[in-house]
Amino acid sequence: MELNKFVFNPKEGVDNPAMVHVEDSVRVASPLPRVCVLKREDGEHFGFHLRVERGRPGHVIRQVELLGVAGRSGLRDGDHLLEVNELFVDDMEHMEVVRRILVSGSQLFLLVLGSEEYEQAMAQGWNLREVARAQRGDAWRPPRLCHITKDPVTGLGIIILPVKGEKGKFTISPASGGPAEKAGVRKGDRLVWINGAMASEFLHSAIIKMVKKCSDHMTVLVIDSESEKSYVRRGMPIVPVLADPQNMALRPRRLRLAQGHSGYGFLLRQEKIIAGRSVHMLREVDAGSPAEAAGIKDGELLLEVNGESTDSLGHEDVVSKIRQSGKHVTLTTMTVHGQDLYTQLGLSPLLFCEDLFSGNEQHESPAPQDQSPAALRLPAPSAESQEELRDEPSPRLCLLQRGSVGFGFHLDCSQQKPGTIINQVAAGGPAESSGLLQGDVVVEVNGQNVEEECMEDVILLMKKEGHSLSLLVIDKPGYEWMKKNARPITAETVVKTSEV
Repeated sequence: MELNKFVFNPKEGVDNPAMVHVEDSVRVASPLPRVCVLKREDGEHFGFHLRVERGRPGHVIRQVELLGVAGRSGLRDGDHLLEVNELFVDDMEHMEVVRRILVSGSQLFLLVLGSEEYEQAMAQGWNLREVARAQRGDAWRPPRLCHITKDPVTGLGIIILPVKGEKGKFTISPASGGPAEKAGVRKGDRLVWINGAMASEFLHSAIIKMVKKCSDHMTVLVIDSESEKSYVRRGMPIVPVLADPQNMALRPRRLRLAQGHSGYGFLLRQEKIIAGRSVHMLREVDAGSPAEAAGIKDGELLLEVNGESTDSLGHEDVVSKIRQSGKHVTLTTMTVHGQDLYTQLGLSPLLFCEDLFSGNEQHESPAPQDQSPAALRLPAPSAESQEELRDEPSPRLCLLQRGSVGFGFHLDCSQQKPGTIINQVAAGGPAESSGLLQGDVVVEVNGQNVEEECMEDVILLMKKEGHSLSLLVIDKPGYEWMKKNARPITAETVVKTSEV
């Protein structure tokens, strides 16, 4: 077909359709995050590192093993992590993000933005939480785990039917006012998973037999039909790790306790339960103690200390970690019956923790004056007078020898400088004896400046040094003053003191 050549007629001006100008400004496209589904076998790692990097917000994917699980999923070096298992984590504390990845089990769902896309989105002021939610669609709701307790008269109170024309798919509807409805099942829900197995693996007759044979309870994963379409569109399986667990029974609890005058008020024992399995058991909870105020009951299991699993730790190791926590500790606990339930379902209970706080924590009494320099502090003068009156701060060189429970301190990081700080100092440990204080900024490790290093590299450097450690530190206000006034922070500026 012959095409007529277009000849511009200046008399037509903007009446010429080829010259029509629709809009003065160019519309900026929304960032497009990617879903990466990682599935590992027993003994296999996901194959990537997660970092907080100096001068870069958020959590950055690094060292992706191209032929490993992460590489095969499409994860790339430099990606920024937005969600873990459909939970927004961009503004979450780094160690909590790491914890959520570690407890995910064999399957992990990550939502990421490429490095350049992330930086552009930040520069253009996009709300990343809304960007993450938008890719799921307006009608999306998470799947729900529902634990149904059987009524001795009415049973479970559910009707399960096959979906016409869709093999391996079933609807589940509750009887009005029955146990299933009370557990969160809604009319017309799709049945995805039942008592630890995918419903699609069974015939309708087999599922009916499972329902009839269940003893006193049943756990199901359900989702509404519109939300199911969102997962199909994104190519994502619907699995318990993505579920809203609000209707699950016997969930573990994360409790933050403030130490009282006589400690936390419980005993910790390592005991053997069914099948000879050893567990860490909380016993003899004292009346009126921080443990009782937090709701801890005698016979509960201790699953985590400060977010770290106790599963592979010995009794003394767990005790040491609690003691190293100082005046506050976060414990994850649950009942033995609860752990048995999650074991039967093939789920990690740590995926479904409830975060609670003890009353003691919220109404903590002020520390005695001899323990708190802040208690003796006068009302703060103006910023100008502080600058005039303050002596030049001095860094401190702390020399540590590893003890039976390590060096006796924890590190933390911040997305703003100063980044690597001392988070916790164990009472009576090597760190406290060396003069290390909570809140100190780590400037050097064994003579090597680490101000621009990420926390993971600082930890690796410390581990290389064996049984001795030299840390150059300074309190945070002092660090900021030194930087503002362009003063160097080196070992040569340390004020030498002697014990007399």
